[in-house]
Order: sequence, then structure tokens, then C-alpha cells
Amino acid sequence: MKLFFKLTFILLLLVSVTATIFFFSLGILVSQNAENPEKSDVIIVLGGDNGLRVRKGAELYNGGYASHVILTGIDERFYHSGHPNWRERRMMALGVPKNAIKVDTKSKTTWEEAKNTSNTMEKKGWKSAIVVSDPPHMLRLHQTWSRAFEGSSKKFILVSTNPSWWHKGLWWTNRQSYQFVISEIKKNLFYAAVYY
Repeated sequence: MKLFFKLTFILLLLVSVTATIFFFSLGILVSQNAENPEKSDVIIVLGGDNGLRVRKGAELYNGGYASHVILTGIDERFYHSGHPNWRERRMMALGVPKNAIKVDTKSKTTWEEAKNTSNTMEKKGWKSAIVVSDPPHMLRLHQTWSRAFEGSSKKFILVSTNPSWWHKGLWWTNRQSYQFVISEIKKNLFYAAVYY
């Protein structure tokens, strides 16, 4: 009987330690697929940001990494091509010419952004893309864009912003990064069940 309790205690301890290590490693897990930019045909600036993604996209454009930019996540119900929205205006203010910017008003999810971008790249003859988003988004982006580009010769590189609120090793200490990571874990599970 003592042996049983001892083994049970050791097992519970091991499970607890493993769960704790896994929890604290989630920031590393969700952000590990970010890479350094490489010269590409197009920069995809994903929606859902407060301007950091737009700034990073403009920085990459101005750095000569691509000559085209696609802004996603703009709701077609409120978009008029003759009146640039705030993301386009910010991008232009940061030195990206209007004729280099294409707006995707059809994509409402990360999956749609990847599929619609793949189709646009096919039509334009573009083979490579830089995809810009925030660090905790990288795992889901990697999985999603890999599936969307599967079977084609197109390639993508994930480049993350550098928000002041993010630290992959201490993600749980900041409310914004905590919420983002927990949300991404849920979304990764959902995408694994529905799209992959």
C-alpha cells in the first residue's frame, strides 16, 4: 500500500511539473516560427492590429524586401477604394506609394487570408511572400499558410512585429500577451479540428 501511494505521489508530481513547464513554455511555442525577412514578391500585412503590423510592413517595403503590399482584414462593408482607410493612410505616410498597396476586403479569418493571398499570388505570378503579424500569432500562421500553399511552388516567410508588451519567456506577466497567448492556443486547437 505504501508503495502504491509513493508511486501515485511521484506520478502526480511528474504530471504537475510537466504541466507547469508546458504552461510557461507556451510563449515560446506560439512565437517560434518567426524568421528574418528575405527579398520576396509581396508583403502581406495581416489585419487585427493597432498599427504595429502596418509599421513593420512599411519598414520592410522601404527596406527593399518587396515592391508590393497587401493589407488584409479590411471590412468590405466600410471600405471605399477612393477613400483610403486608416491602415492605407498610415502606410502611405510611412513612405509606401498608394499604387504599391492592394487591399483584401474579402478575408475575415486567418485561413481566408492565406487562401485568398495564395490565389492572388497565383494570378499575379508572385512566388514568395513575407507575412507580417504579432509574435503570438506565428504558430497558427505557420500551420495555416503551410496548408494554403501546399502543392504549389509558392513560399512564405513569417516576420513578427516587436511589441513592447511581448516577452516569450514571461508572456504570462503582461495582461495583453497573456490574453493573446491563451486565445491563440484555443484558435490553434480550433484550426487543427476544422482546417488541418
